[in-house]
Amino acid sequence: MKIVFFGASKFSEELLSTLYDNGFKIDALFTIGQEFTVRKGEKVKNYNHANLIPLAEANNTPHYIVDEDRKLSSYIDVLEEIKPDVILVLGWYYMIPKAVREIPRYGCCGIHASLLPKYAGWAPLVWAMIHGEEEAGVTFFQMDESVDGGDIIMQKAFDIEYEDTIKNVYEKATESSKEILLETLPVFDQLKFRKQDKSLTEIHDKRSPEDGLIDMNMTAKQMYDFVRAQSDPYPGAFIKTSDGKRLIIEKARIADDNC
Repeated sequence: MKIVFFGASKFSEELLSTLYDNGFKIDALFTIGQEFTVRKGEKVKNYNHANLIPLAEANNTPHYIVDEDRKLSSYIDVLEEIKPDVILVLGWYYMIPKAVREIPRYGCCGIHASLLPKYAGWAPLVWAMIHGEEEAGVTFFQMDESVDGGDIIMQKAFDIEYEDTIKNVYEKATESSKEILLETLPVFDQLKFRKQDKSLTEIHDKRSPEDGLIDMNMTAKQMYDFVRAQSDPYPGAFIKTSDGKRLIIEKARIADDNC
């Protein structure tokens, strides 16, 4: 099975390492720098970025960088020459053009850190925790022209415990994603994909460090969830002091009424 890997995050690094460790050959790696451009020149910083090139080089995998100067569509000739069975899109930050999606036998397949169609779009685990969800999950799906709306291949759910931070939940999502890949890739030609009900899709927007400002009108539980959803490795929830500085709240607890 010919596999091309698209990724640029610590999540990507974990999954790429798992594939190598389990004997999968990756025919090419495509990656993105830590800062990249979206939406007509808007700069975005990936706080979970990982440099995947050393890992690719250690495993003799050809690698290519995608940015505003060399867009993904400019690599169509490279992909057509490889003739991949599947492109795995794991920790990626650009939309995949139709011309690229049509190249692999099984299309472009990604893992999104939510139980689609819930929490499609950006930062799904952060949004889920901010909203006080007690369950999250990951979805392995075949990409189409919509935002995270393609056919579902497999899903795995996990609990968000009361004391979990975003780091804990991120680790759960990563472990579930590893399990999905190892279960599905060896039998990919036998899998049946399930269509999503796109009328139920919830698309959430990207977040920036400025979105971590704590609203003091929140309830104690809302504030608690807001803090743990944006703790390390993210920039953090914060308040502004009287001298205009940010005081980052890395950890919080709700005090007993008798305190």
